[in-house]
Amino acid sequence: MLALRTAGRLRSRLAEVIAGEASPVPDPLTEGALTRDDVLDVLDAMVRMSEALLSAGASAADVTALTLRAAAGSGLVHTQVDITFTAVIVSTAGPDRQPLTAVRVVRLRATDYARLSRLYELAHAAADGMPPAEITTRLKRLLSQRRPYRGSVSTLGAMGLAASVAVLLGGSWAVALSAALVTGFLQVLLLAANQRGLPAFFQQVAGAGLATTFALALLVWQPHLPGWVGPLPPSLVVGSGIVVLLAGWSLVGSAEDAISGFYVTAGARAFETVLLTTGLVLGIAGVLDLGQRAGITLSLSFSPGEAPALLVQVLAGAACALAWAVSGYADGRAVLLAALAGATATAAAGTGAILGLGPIASAGVAALLVGFLAEGTAWRWNVPGLVVSICGIVPLLPGLAIYRAIFALVGGSTSVGLTQLISAVGTALALAAGVTLGEFCSQPLRREFDRIEQRVRRRSLSRRF
Repeated sequence: MLALRTAGRLRSRLAEVIAGEASPVPDPLTEGALTRDDVLDVLDAMVRMSEALLSAGASAADVTALTLRAAAGSGLVHTQVDITFTAVIVSTAGPDRQPLTAVRVVRLRATDYARLSRLYELAHAAADGMPPAEITTRLKRLLSQRRPYRGSVSTLGAMGLAASVAVLLGGSWAVALSAALVTGFLQVLLLAANQRGLPAFFQQVAGAGLATTFALALLVWQPHLPGWVGPLPPSLVVGSGIVVLLAGWSLVGSAEDAISGFYVTAGARAFETVLLTTGLVLGIAGVLDLGQRAGITLSLSFSPGEAPALLVQVLAGAACALAWAVSGYADGRAVLLAALAGATATAAAGTGAILGLGPIASAGVAALLVGFLAEGTAWRWNVPGLVVSICGIVPLLPGLAIYRAIFALVGGSTSVGLTQLISAVGTALALAAGVTLGEFCSQPLRREFDRIEQRVRRRSLSRRF
């Protein structure tokens, strides 16, 4: 009898389905707790968070992944995210099945690793189901917070970066000090230009012109300097001091976006790199022309000094990464992890060179190791792996190759300049590919660590109760 009743119920249910009278499967968009106003609030929070992430220096791939996870945690199941170099578009289906879209324009880009870390924490909290109103409130509070320290400390970080690069190139203490002074004056100039809203292209022209003016002055003062100072090659001093203007990270960022499939953003970043590099060329060439008219001829040969010992390179690489993190307003934990990543990257690249690998291959292997370790371990200290990866590969950035190419092109050595540019592009691709592949390879390890940690927590809770 029970079997007959069950069969009868199934037949009646099948008849209802065929006749179209069956109740539809519950849809979270139509029968969930989210109304149209709720969906609009979530969209607004997601697009504001995405814009803040891009402005703070996150990559397009990371912003897309974080936004999709946060939207799903907030109840938006079917969400699309489109990111270009200057805009963020988040779209989803409303309760009435009509598409709803929010757009946010990225107007200002300023490296702020402390804010980036807090934004990552907010995105993960949103993915865990934080209410939209709380997301908006925390985002407003986060964006209004002050930076960890003053701009003068960031300037000191940039000066330390220039000094560390000078040591990596084999310069003496006098070269490192001169490069730091050049960078200090450049930072003051760039700060004044930013306050007046001067476009980045003209900032590059002004900065390169000021650095080349220092090179001409150093050439004139060289015979009058005390003997204990030692030689101060103008090209080496300016090459180390102008590192804050070089488009090394922009080139790596464009390559990383291209590898991740964001071709529009990659093309825009590549064009920005070309534009900024053109500004450097114009600034250098203009000052050199004025110097020649005044009877001062600067040799554009760039010859780094003898490479220091591997231990000195490792220490200088750690100092480079640490100084870059400080100049980017990173907090204490991120600064320490950045220094370790910089030392690791420099040691790996130096070891690769000793083993006979070329500079591009050595940079790629070092970036792979840094990306793997950063993504796999940095999150345990509430620091995004992206921040550690970016700072870790700073000693390997192709900015100085771009600088050598500029000097060669301005000096008339077209073949040498093109060779240096090809080397810079190859290094950028190797760094971007290495970091991306390292982060990808570390994801299974991180998931396994999460599972182990959850098991340990469950066991500890079961023992308590």
